[in-house]
Amino acid sequence: MSQQARTSFVFGLVLVILGGYFLLMNFIPGLPGLLPSSFSWPWIIISIGGGLLLLGLIVGSADMAVPAFIVGGIGGILLYQNTTENWGSWSYMWALIPGFVGLGTIAANSIKGNWGEFREGIRLLFISAVLFAIFSAVMGGPNLLGQWWPVLLILLGIYVIINPRLARTNR
Repeated sequence: MSQQARTSFVFGLVLVILGGYFLLMNFIPGLPGLLPSSFSWPWIIISIGGGLLLLGLIVGSADMAVPAFIVGGIGGILLYQNTTENWGSWSYMWALIPGFVGLGTIAANSIKGNWGEFREGIRLLFISAVLFAIFSAVMGGPNLLGQWWPVLLILLGIYVIINPRLARTNR
């Protein structure tokens, strides 16, 4: 079976399973009540992220790990917000998305066997952590650094200034 045929088959199978699930939920009145009370709609988003990762593994596309981690990570944020009803946390939680890209990049390189290619993923994780610390301190989230959060802003600025120059000298 060709790669395109395999991709179409897996994608079609995922759609059939999802459609069947939602059809059952619509036509069997007591079925939603049988789910555990901890199940909530963000789990569907997290499951889609897991499905994307599984799809990428089945069709042999390791780079599908990046969108899988983004979707799954956003599902995790939505699960936190739905559980705590802290919807205002989005004002600083968005800063975790570059970190999800970094985790996806690390996972994709691991799947490919490129063990030395983690630099970009680690860089994105670092930038995401700095942005999260800054925005959570400014926007009323957990103040991880107290009054010292502007130091992260200064360090991030220095990194942005120096990084292109370091890249040129490494070439």
